[in-house]
Amino acid sequence: MWIRTTCNLEFRLEVPTPLILMLRARSSARQWIARESYSLIPNVPVQEYTDIFGNLCQRLIAPAGEFQVRTSAVAILNVSPDQAPVGGFVDIPDLPDTAMMYLLPSRYCESDRFGNMAREIVAGLPLGYPQVAGISDWIRSSIRYAPGTSAFPISAVEVNLQGQGVCRDLSHLGIALCRALSIPARMVVGYLHELDPMDMHSWFEAYIGNRWHTFDPSCSSLHDGARLAVAYGRDAADVAIYTQFGPPARFSDMEVTVQQLENAPD
Repeated sequence: MWIRTTCNLEFRLEVPTPLILMLRARSSARQWIARESYSLIPNVPVQEYTDIFGNLCQRLIAPAGEFQVRTSAVAILNVSPDQAPVGGFVDIPDLPDTAMMYLLPSRYCESDRFGNMAREIVAGLPLGYPQVAGISDWIRSSIRYAPGTSAFPISAVEVNLQGQGVCRDLSHLGIALCRALSIPARMVVGYLHELDPMDMHSWFEAYIGNRWHTFDPSCSSLHDGARLAVAYGRDAADVAIYTQFGPPARFSDMEVTVQQLENAPD
């Protein structure tokens, strides 16, 4: 499946402001970036680096005044359904080194506070994939998905207490519950085709059956739309599409589009 994505950001800055942007998706077995564009208005020097999670980051100093970031990408996605393993739980000694960090509590995923709750939710379920599917189903039925209700990240403990949240918040809770069961889990930020209202989207992945599987408690089905991943991390602190330093920037506008293409682009 071919898709075209765009993300346009507009800022008004009082002083020159250091920014880190995370808006470039990378190719993988699930997605191949065939074409992309990235423009800054006004144009400024950019230093790109890869962070510890493999995300492509752009470091720059935005000038005072109006500043715009305009990105687009054309990608082909592997949208074949995930083959859910019957079990798939991987014992701790058998996990790859790269998965170990996703077992630990993090800023927004206090997994050390969810042990009893996680065990109650998955009671009677086989180890591995059925447990994570059970967690996603529980969040979907117990926590209200409420787009636009959270302007800043809240933790798994907070979203569980208030009983509602945006996609990012529901993912935090899913990640914390998985880690409480010794299942590595990480947050993903990217694009979801046919998301309504359209915006950047968050979901999570769990390491089961020796690979990462997608789960999204904010959607009724994993196949509600095609996904293009942009960034991976322990929680929202690692996957912000922009981070600014110094006096608060006035974020004046953001526009996101996702379009399915009938054919491969010329």
